[in-house]
Amino acid sequence: MGACLSCLFGKKTRNALYEPLLQENEREAVADLLTYLENRAETNFFEGEPLRALSTLAFSDNLDLQRSAALAFAEITEKEDVREVDRETMEPIMFLLQSHDVEVQRAASAALGNLAVNTENKLLIVQMGGLEPLIRQMLSPNVEVQCNAVGCITNLATHDENKSKIARSGALVPLTRLARSKDMRVQRNATGALLNMTHSDENRQQLVNAGAIPVLVSLLNSPDTDVQYYCTTALSNIAVDALNRKKLASTETRLVQSLIGLMDSTSLKVQCQAALALRNLASDEKYQLEIVRSRGLPPLLRLLQSSFLPLILSSVACIRNISIHPLNESPIIDAGFLSPLIQLLAYEENEEIQCHAISTLRNLAASSERNKRAIVDAGAVERVRELVLNVPLSVQSEMTACVAVLALSDELKPRLLKLGICQVLLPLTNSSSVEVQGNSAAALGNLSSKVQDYSPFVNVWEKPAGGLHGYLQRFLDSADKTFQHIAVWTIVQFLEGRDPKLSANISSSRTILNAIDRLARVTSDGEEPSDDDDDSDEGEIVALARKTLNLLK
Repeated sequence: MGACLSCLFGKKTRNALYEPLLQENEREAVADLLTYLENRAETNFFEGEPLRALSTLAFSDNLDLQRSAALAFAEITEKEDVREVDRETMEPIMFLLQSHDVEVQRAASAALGNLAVNTENKLLIVQMGGLEPLIRQMLSPNVEVQCNAVGCITNLATHDENKSKIARSGALVPLTRLARSKDMRVQRNATGALLNMTHSDENRQQLVNAGAIPVLVSLLNSPDTDVQYYCTTALSNIAVDALNRKKLASTETRLVQSLIGLMDSTSLKVQCQAALALRNLASDEKYQLEIVRSRGLPPLLRLLQSSFLPLILSSVACIRNISIHPLNESPIIDAGFLSPLIQLLAYEENEEIQCHAISTLRNLAASSERNKRAIVDAGAVERVRELVLNVPLSVQSEMTACVAVLALSDELKPRLLKLGICQVLLPLTNSSSVEVQGNSAAALGNLSSKVQDYSPFVNVWEKPAGGLHGYLQRFLDSADKTFQHIAVWTIVQFLEGRDPKLSANISSSRTILNAIDRLARVTSDGEEPSDDDDDSDEGEIVALARKTLNLLK
């Protein structure tokens, strides 16, 4: 047994053996416990005679014995492997928790916090009414008692079944107050508990109502990295909700600046959570603009080029949201993001990073010819062509969507075609993913309009993967009206381009002609199209099919 346990039974307790007021069973319990403590390595204090000895002292009217029992429970639970215990073990500790003595409170809450590391024990403590005395102890003027009580609540709040009970128990207000404690241990435990309470919509709202937001924001400037981490992560979770983002925007004017500053923290985990918090805030237009105006791009670019996967993921997710706003497109490009984003397209270790990177490039290309040109000049299309056939479906979907946006540029179409982009788009029109099929077809359709040289399309008429011919056949015969529309519109563009070889290929395909003829004559219900169909998608398909037949005459 450790020296600390030996000294639990000091002079007062040993002298108590001779006090006439001490009960016989208490004398026996002390004697037995001293024996068990001397053979601690072979003793299980959570059952049998050792537990009965401890319980006798815990339920004693003698305060010194209660203190000894509480300290013994604290020491044993700290040094033992944390195990699941039953009600018989928990009852004496719960009784000691009710004590008005500071020493007993401190030791009992420490023991309870140690036991609360075990998942089943977390539930049992709450089921046995442990929250109410813990809340009382959080209100204690004694810092040690506060620290242990809050630490126990922190452990209890890691179990989902406990979170709502803790929120309803009245614990959030004292937790929020103790987050401002001058004692760093109390502050860490309190902010950790608040963080654990932010993982559900209901509890987040109750935290907001308890006044946690200004406390968490103020503590972003704490000198303690653990407190910074807990507060940054809690605010990141709170910012998931649109109403909370609105509240943050109206009351916390320094939030964005503080989070940007934390991206330069000495702690990697704080840097990561700061970027994630900014990502969640950037779900709103106001924050998308504010992050850029507050000089958030340089630290994000630095994190993006890190070798640490969580930092890369958090920063690329953040820049993706920021890039949604049209006014941010050029600043992001001018800040030097294109090359790192293109490099991340090949980040095979993490599909999510690849998705965010290509989605950002698509956003940056959305509303500016200059930006589309910059993206192509930076080598994005070559990298997509190299990777797209072998990346996961989610990445394929984003890559083909990005190519479809770039293909809207009349200036860039010849360059894209010359780069051989059709060779990878055509196989993807037969993907197992409907989104990949549609995006690939949309990209081909955009490329088909207003180009001078149609030889890149002629060269892929039969191959790869059935070529342009096979793709058009599949989409014309599809039950999906959008697919039919893309195919027949693309054919119209080809015919209006008046390339003799391509026109000949189309006109000599009996399967294409039959499909066009069917679309021109019959609606989905087998009836002749009426004039009312002209404004519908089906009406447009009929009109395009008829236009195709006229062009083929």
